[in-house]
Amino acid sequence: MNVFGNYARYYNLLYRDKDYAGEVQFIHQLIQTHEPNTQSILELGCGTGTHAQLLAKEGYDVHGVDLSAEMLQQARDRMTQLPQELASKLTFSQGDIRTIHLERQFDAIISLFHVFSYQTTNEDLQAAFATARRHLKPGGVFIFDCWYGPAVLCDRPSTRVKRLEDEEISITRIAESVMHPNQNLVDVNYQVFIKDKNTGAVEELQETHPMRYLFNPEIDWLLKESDFKLLENREWMSNREPGFDTWGVYFVCLG
Repeated sequence: MNVFGNYARYYNLLYRDKDYAGEVQFIHQLIQTHEPNTQSILELGCGTGTHAQLLAKEGYDVHGVDLSAEMLQQARDRMTQLPQELASKLTFSQGDIRTIHLERQFDAIISLFHVFSYQTTNEDLQAAFATARRHLKPGGVFIFDCWYGPAVLCDRPSTRVKRLEDEEISITRIAESVMHPNQNLVDVNYQVFIKDKNTGAVEELQETHPMRYLFNPEIDWLLKESDFKLLENREWMSNREPGFDTWGVYFVCLG
C-alpha cells in the first residue's frame, strides 16, 4: 500500500466531518454582502476541490489552485461524476500560491483552511498576498483565514489523537506540536498509522506542518503593502469579535 498514492483518500476521510456545506454558505454570504456581482472565484489552496464544487453549485465559476498533484487529481476525478453544466464551472491548476501567474483576474479570491498560515516567513506572506492582488479585479473581495496569534498563545496547542475509518482503511493520527515563540511558528508533527483492512498491513506516515500564527497589526501592514483595504475580520463561522479564544479568524479585504 502506497501511503502517498492514497493521500487524497486519506485527506477526504480525515475531514469527512468538516462542515463544507456550512462553510460554503458562510463564504457565499460574505461575498454577496461585499461584492454581490461576483461571478468568478479563484481559490488559493483548493485541496481536493470540495469547497470549489459547492461554490459552483451556487452559480460561481471557480478556478482552484493547489501545490499537490494528488489533491488536484482527486478534484478532477470528482468532476467526472458531476453534470456537465456544473463541471463546466470548475477548472484547476497546479501551482505555488506564492508564484503562480494565471494571466487572468477574478471577481473574488478565497483561501480557506489556514492556507495563509502555511506561509511561514514574511517573504512567503508578502508573495502570497501579491498573488492575490495580482489576480483580483479592481473592487473585488479577497477572503482568507488563519491561525490567530492571541488565541494560539493563550490556548496553546496540545497533543491530539484522531481515529477514523472507511470500508478499506482505518487511520490513527497523532498530532504533537512544538512552538517557536520567536518565529511565531508552531510545528505540528503528525504520526499517522494507516491500516489496510483487507490485508492487515500497516504503514506509518510522518509529516511536519509548520504553521504561522498571525496578529492584526502585521496583517494590517501586509494588506496595506499589497494595496488591500480591510473590510472586516471576525471569528470563522461564528462572526464573534476575535479574542483570546478565537483560533480561526477570517479577513475580508477589498482590492
